[in-house]
Amino acid sequence: MTPSTTSHKPLSPRAAALRCLMRWDKGGVFAETLIARESAGMNPSDRAMLQSIVLAVLRNLRWLNHLRKKLRTAALEDTGHWLVINGLCELLVLNHADYAVVSQTVALAPARLRGVVNGMLRNALRRKDEFIGERKLLSLGMRYSTPDWLVRRWIRDFGKEDTAALLAWNVQPPPVYARTNPLRPMKEPLEGADPLPDVPGWYRVRAGVPLAALQAGQVYVADPSTRHCIRLLAPQQGERILDACAAPGGKSAAIIAATMGHVQLVATDSEQHRLPSLQENLQRAGGEDVTVAMHDWTHPCPPEWLGSFDAVLLDVPCSNSGVLQRRVDARWRLQEKEIARLAGLQSLILEQAAAAVRPGGRLVYSTCSIDRQEDREVVESFLAEHSEFSLVEDYLALPHIEQADGAYAALMIRRG
Repeated sequence: MTPSTTSHKPLSPRAAALRCLMRWDKGGVFAETLIARESAGMNPSDRAMLQSIVLAVLRNLRWLNHLRKKLRTAALEDTGHWLVINGLCELLVLNHADYAVVSQTVALAPARLRGVVNGMLRNALRRKDEFIGERKLLSLGMRYSTPDWLVRRWIRDFGKEDTAALLAWNVQPPPVYARTNPLRPMKEPLEGADPLPDVPGWYRVRAGVPLAALQAGQVYVADPSTRHCIRLLAPQQGERILDACAAPGGKSAAIIAATMGHVQLVATDSEQHRLPSLQENLQRAGGEDVTVAMHDWTHPCPPEWLGSFDAVLLDVPCSNSGVLQRRVDARWRLQEKEIARLAGLQSLILEQAAAAVRPGGRLVYSTCSIDRQEDREVVESFLAEHSEFSLVEDYLALPHIEQADGAYAALMIRRG
């Protein structure tokens, strides 16, 4: 007798989205990780649908919870709650076909909940115009599904009008951008992509980036916000440069491209397991004189590196407040007290890495945060303690203005 084999058919996108979000709600796992697990074996269209539902739910979660409570004040068990949330997202955010959303969402419900889920979603359809119109009247935090403490900080720093525009940007799906590599020129224009005005070598990708171009090092997927710290660093051919928090290597690759590979680059990361992929990425980018090493910059600069670099790029761990559109979990994980803790960590890393800059050399501090406490205040505190450094220029990129991720970068010079 031939042994029987059992094949596991992937879940439908809606069933997989339900499982993703119920697991995400328990904490401890990023949404992107859950999507990757659940989408294994799916065809591209099902995978795209799963991803669009999960990410749209998380970008709009506070508003969707508000609507769920308007439809039924009584609590629902987890399965029913997430089925209704997902259905509301499909109907009111993604504008999927009404009949398919309701019928297939109800079909996923246990028999005891089908009547409740069906009634709530059909009620939502009847009240769709009401809910959409009411959204404009809600508080900014509720309207754009952002914690109130974060909204208050942004209003303090940017004003209400810019904060509203920033919040509106954050609930939209993020654009995909790519940078071409001058060391690996393409014979044909990048297909399915539009060049960014006034940003040479950068493209907004409409279709998937060609895998062959990625593997050949001709294209690097990155956000245009990453170019600001490279512009301030101004890497020159023949220099010895340290990228102190380098993995996965996007900014190191940009340094290699800016110098056409004629640079002595040391790229470090605090996690050993990240180094092989970092090395691979930089070799693919065209880096020939590249050293990849593990170092935790909360500890002192190794003696052999003291004062030995023409330029140091320090892209520190941060709150990700500038990339909430792209990192959908961040707004729900972050707590206000965490900002102060991160600022302390950033100050420590800046203190240690600055020792690697030679007299007359350059130091660029950068984050993907737009919070002043992690940005300008860290730099000002450092300069107050280190008279040998002076600030030359800093730049804050706000997402809704740049139409890209948010970022901060500051260029400091060490006096000779």
